[in-house]
Amino acid sequence: MENGVFVGGGGEGYSVKQWLRLDYANRHGLVAGATGTGKTVTLQILAEGFSAQGVPVFMADVKGDLSGLAKPGSADFKLHQPFTDRAKTIGFDDYSYRDFPVTFWDLFGDQGHPIRTTVAEMGPLLISRLLELSEAQEGILNIAFRVADEEGLPLLDLKDLQSMLVWLGENKDSVSLRYGNIAVQSVGAIQRRLLVLENQGGADFFGEPSLELRDLMRTDPNGLGQINILAADKLMASPRLYATFLLWLLSELFEELPEVGDPDKPKLVFFFDEAHLLFDDAPKALVDKVEQVARLIRSKGVGVYFITQNPDDIPEDILGQLGNRVQHALRAFTARDRKALRMAAETYRENPAFDTEQAIREVGVGEAVTSMLERKGIPGIVERTLIRPPSSQLGPITPAERGGIMGASDLADKYTERLDRHSAFEILAQRTAEAATAAEEAEQKEAELDAAMREYNAGRRYTGTRVGRSTSQPTRKNRKDESFGEAIANVVVKELKGTTGRRIVRGILGGLFKGR
Repeated sequence: MENGVFVGGGGEGYSVKQWLRLDYANRHGLVAGATGTGKTVTLQILAEGFSAQGVPVFMADVKGDLSGLAKPGSADFKLHQPFTDRAKTIGFDDYSYRDFPVTFWDLFGDQGHPIRTTVAEMGPLLISRLLELSEAQEGILNIAFRVADEEGLPLLDLKDLQSMLVWLGENKDSVSLRYGNIAVQSVGAIQRRLLVLENQGGADFFGEPSLELRDLMRTDPNGLGQINILAADKLMASPRLYATFLLWLLSELFEELPEVGDPDKPKLVFFFDEAHLLFDDAPKALVDKVEQVARLIRSKGVGVYFITQNPDDIPEDILGQLGNRVQHALRAFTARDRKALRMAAETYRENPAFDTEQAIREVGVGEAVTSMLERKGIPGIVERTLIRPPSSQLGPITPAERGGIMGASDLADKYTERLDRHSAFEILAQRTAEAATAAEEAEQKEAELDAAMREYNAGRRYTGTRVGRSTSQPTRKNRKDESFGEAIANVVVKELKGTTGRRIVRGILGGLFKGR
């Protein structure tokens, strides 16, 4: 099949050949199965198939095994003979070893090119999910974003957001009148969550230069789709950051890509490994957003494939949109497992040749029950399938080989150096310094006026004594002059020491956000 990805097949009792049609590859898919049943190899052969058809791929490498896509397999490999035998069994006549074009990415910048985005691009909803904020705390975060946007304060990295929250806490009374109550305790709680995120390395993710989506959607000079591999073994220590990043990337694709309808092949295929992390304890607003993206992003030419241990991990509304399915073995040790197995079997179009539930329980490593979309998007009959062997290396490449690929990439210079533009942190620091200087000058002028008034009063008292007049009993003329002078002096001193001095300082500090 020229316009498809070869998945596998088999002999007696198995489907002859199973193909994933490229014109329906953007209808999304599911790869499920218990640990150790062969999901990683299935991911590898799907990535190979899409790349060979000129379709770029983005996938997370949770265990570090997928880096082998960058290197051809070898006859010295211990599974060489089983792979060759399986290729013959399923009719994979042109099976051979080869490598594929790979670009390595890493949020921490260690095992791939750094991936960054700005705080503003991430938005309050996803950051609230990332920080596990309460409803009240999420409301304060929304206020911070709104004020920053209105006042022209770019939120690029974590220190910008931290500075914005500090200002919000200091000016809570005036801001609360317009946007609602701001509790200092809630601001402090958000700051603590940001500190934890920073200690986990999350600060590396926020900043510039931001990732350009076109760098994920490239082909090499031979027309092969670029396979973008995100190093996620370290990232999995922060599962919320992992899930939030992938959801952000999906949202960016959805918002930026133009409508293309039903293309002959996808513009990008996106594999979401460990998909259950996205939905664990997720608020309804977030699940609704994922459902919306999954439903509409196919019209942008993007196919999304969720990888998880059990289909039950995926909400039903989203699961119903996954047309292409590869189901590896499920183990039914508990009542819940048996229920999930039965529900998984019921989602397939029945095959009279075998019992689907029993097949899902019995298939071995490297085998699966599969169902691919056929003409007009109709789900195909479920089939037992031997997954084809990979052409690239099974298992990771060496750190030296990874470093060589990264160094030869034309993206190495584009993302390595971090930028630090003039943003909210610098603007607020500058305005605070200016306000402090202005307040200091106002205090100095007030002190000078105080000293002048003391000198004036002292001179008046001395003159009255020298002419033999009691200061408590001045002449009519002196009383008139003194009353006028005292009136002027008292007004000046009172204003400077009282409201005017405070008004000057308040006017400066309150003008920190006086508009763009």
